Amino acid sequence: MRGLCKEEDYAFLGTSEKMTREGTEGAGDVEDDRRDKKDERVHRRLQREQQEKEKLRDIEESKQKKEQQWRTHVAELSSSQEKTLQDRLARLRKFREFERKVLEEESATEDGGACLTVNQPLTRM
Repeated sequence: MRGLCKEEDYAFLGTSEKMTREGTEGAGDVEDDRRDKKDERVHRRLQREQQEKEKLRDIEESKQKKEQQWRTHVAELSSSQEKTLQDRLARLRKFREFERKVLEEESATEDGGACLTVNQPLTRM
């Protein structure tokens, strides 16, 4: 019985030595696989970071472009409104001048003392 146990022990030791040899060889492969996977993860992370930077840059450029378009729109609108106001002011001045002439002509035809009454409605306007 003791001999049988020794054979089993030797057989076990022999297989464990083979496993140890294969394990050390396999450990190198495992280490290489780990290193490759780590390199892959680092590479993917760097790619993601680069894509995020590009995305942020694109968003910032888009914001700046929209802001510039808005400024241009506001400037054009302001210019247009100012021109409209200037035109209205010019028409109003022409009308007031016309109104003054008409009132002066009417007052001249009626009597000479009505000059005071002509200036009163004009100052109210």
